[in-house]
Amino acid sequence: MRDEEHGPERGPGGGGGTPARRTLGRETLLVLALSLGASALSALISFVGALTRPGGLKDQAARLNGSYAPDRPWLDLAWQLFGIATALVPVLLVAHLLTREGPEGSAGGAGGGPGLGAIGFDLRRPWSDLGRGTVVAAGIGGSGLLLYLGARAGGFNLTVVPESLPEVWWKIPVLIASAIQNSVVEEVIVVGYLLRRLDQLGWSPAAALAASSLLRGTYHLYQGIGGFVGNVVMGVIFVWLYRRWGRVGPLVAAHALIDIVAFVGYALLAGRVGWLPTG
Repeated sequence: MRDEEHGPERGPGGGGGTPARRTLGRETLLVLALSLGASALSALISFVGALTRPGGLKDQAARLNGSYAPDRPWLDLAWQLFGIATALVPVLLVAHLLTREGPEGSAGGAGGGPGLGAIGFDLRRPWSDLGRGTVVAAGIGGSGLLLYLGARAGGFNLTVVPESLPEVWWKIPVLIASAIQNSVVEEVIVVGYLLRRLDQLGWSPAAALAASSLLRGTYHLYQGIGGFVGNVVMGVIFVWLYRRWGRVGPLVAAHALIDIVAFVGYALLAGRVGWLPTG
């Protein structure tokens, strides 16, 4: 079958080549609609609700990692694990789509193998990925905290409550698992997969960078203007690093470390230090 505008469209049995642009465009929209695109729309609606609610943004709270059944810890744990596992399904879908496509791809991808290896999310360079991710996390984490505190003090941000789980034995492991899940979903989809597809669709590097960064900022709008701006800047840095390194692995490591420190640090410090806002 031939796509008259974009050339031959290769299907599952067509040698594993890249599908036509029209098919790639539909695929990309569907993946985003099932994952971070839907999160962006939800965050936008939430932000509009916060703006139109009486009182300032800093007097409202954005709550993450809450309890589903605080009076029944084992049921709560089951829901926590269910939420983490199902949130990773779009990543499995991306892996499937990249496996069907084959290892060849865009100039911005790693091209290291089929599936997620094509965007550099594999175990070929674990220590390099972790080392680079640690350096990136150290630079972005501290500046991100200062931006959040400044934005909240200026009335541009809600109070972010990273966790409100009960004091149970599985609290810290679940927070760490949630942080890793966030990092895998965001970096695989909004950096590796999206940039690869936009390259294949003929977008310029600057336009692809803008799309990825603005998407990242938008699905953090539930935190307020500070969350949006900070994550757009983070998105620009992460896209630049991905183009430079050709691997998502270091970005996943950096994001995971940032979120682990935020989630676990809040659990340990909330109510014990005066500079940390609590909801």
